[in-house]
Amino acid sequence: MRHRSILSILSTIAVVGTLTACGSDDSGNKTATAVASTSTAAPPASKAIVSNPDNAAKPQLTIGSKNFTEEFILGEIYAQALQAAGYKVKKQLNLGSEQIAYKALKGGQIDAYPEYVGTALTNFFKVQSADVPKDPAAAYAKAKAEFAKQKITALPLTPFTDSNGFAMSQASWKKAGSPKTLSELAPKFAELTLSGSPECRSRLDCKLGVEQTYGQKFKKFLPVDLAKRHEVLTNGQADVSVVFTTDGQIAADKLVLLKDDKQFLPPYNVSLLVRDPALQAAGPDFTKVVDQVQEGLTTEVVQELNSRVDLDKQKPEAVAAAYLKESGYVK
Repeated sequence: MRHRSILSILSTIAVVGTLTACGSDDSGNKTATAVASTSTAAPPASKAIVSNPDNAAKPQLTIGSKNFTEEFILGEIYAQALQAAGYKVKKQLNLGSEQIAYKALKGGQIDAYPEYVGTALTNFFKVQSADVPKDPAAAYAKAKAEFAKQKITALPLTPFTDSNGFAMSQASWKKAGSPKTLSELAPKFAELTLSGSPECRSRLDCKLGVEQTYGQKFKKFLPVDLAKRHEVLTNGQADVSVVFTTDGQIAADKLVLLKDDKQFLPPYNVSLLVRDPALQAAGPDFTKVVDQVQEGLTTEVVQELNSRVDLDKQKPEAVAAAYLKESGYVK
C-alpha cells in the first residue's frame, strides 16, 4: 500500500504556494506516490482539539452522511473530532441520497450531516443551475439563508470543492474524437450511454442539467450505484459517467474529465448542516471544532483521503483517524 502522508501534502502546498487542481495527475495514483512518512514532531498546541469535560454532560449528537466514500470520510472526521472534544457521538453513516439524508435531518433522526452547497440549492431549493452563484461565498450565503428558514444552520464551507464531473475512458474518448469540452462532445450525445446515480436522471446538476445546457440528449441513461461510477467506464458499460472531481480513481484509471465550458455546474464546497436545537445544546465548542478540522481539507488532501479508501481499501473510519492525527488535530 502506497500513499502520501497528509503532512507531506500540506507541506508541499505551503512551499509551492498554490493548490493542485482537481484531477491532478499524481493524486490517488498508487504507482506514482511516495510511501507515507511518519512525522515524529509534536503537533502544534494551538491546532490540537481540546477536550472539554462539560461537553460530556450535553445531549448525544448523531452525525449522519450520504452514501459514498467522501461522505463516509467526512462523517467520520466530524464524529471523531467531536468525540475528541468530549461530546457523546453516535454515527448513522450511509443513509442514502441527499433527499434521504435531508429528510432524516429535518425529522430529527440525525443532528448533522455534510452537504454540498450546489446540491442543496439545486435539489432542495429548486434553484436553476444557471442561477446558482458561481462564487462559493455567494452560493453559501444563499443556501445558508434558505436552511435558516428550516431551523437548520449551515456551518462555514470546506476549502475543497468536489464538483460533479463528466468522465470518459481513454477508449471511449478517442472513439468520440478526443473532445476536450462538453460542447465538443454534445453533438455525439445521441450516440452515447451516460451513467450516474439513479437520482442523476432528474437532477439539474447532473443528466437533466447537462442535456438542457448543451442542447442534446444522451442515447441511454444507465443508473448505477455510486460505488460503480468508475467501473462502468473501465468495463465498457457506459461511454460517459458522472464522477466526483476529488476521486482518486480519475488519475489511477487515466480517465478524461471533460471541461464544463458553459459552467452549468454550481460550486460544491461542503457545509456541515446542523439542526438548530442540537447546535444550541452543543454550545460553542461544536462550531469551533468543525472549523478546526476543516482547515486542512484542501482538494488535494481530500483526493488523497478518497484514494486511501477506494484504491488502498482502507476503512473510512481509519482514514479519518489518520487525517486527524497526521494533521495534528489529535495526538
